Amino acid sequence: MAKDLFHDAVKAALIKDGWKITSDPLTIRIERIKLEIDLAAEKILVAEKDNKKIAVEIKSFINPFTINDFHTALR
Repeated sequence: MAKDLFHDAVKAALIKDGWKITSDPLTIRIERIKLEIDLAAEKILVAEKDNKKIAVEIKSFINPFTINDFHTALR
């Protein structure tokens, strides 16, 4: 699967902010359906809180008609 135009920039920003990249991409299977999310990351927060985890899907809207990109991203 091709990476989004801003994939590396988003990944670098997460790392710079202290996130540890744990999957690139993150693959999730639900029965026979396979989903791929661009990045998975985790960051240890302040002592009172548990580990916080996020999954990041990166999409660029670079066409002149961004609404077309938006609809494509939702599929």
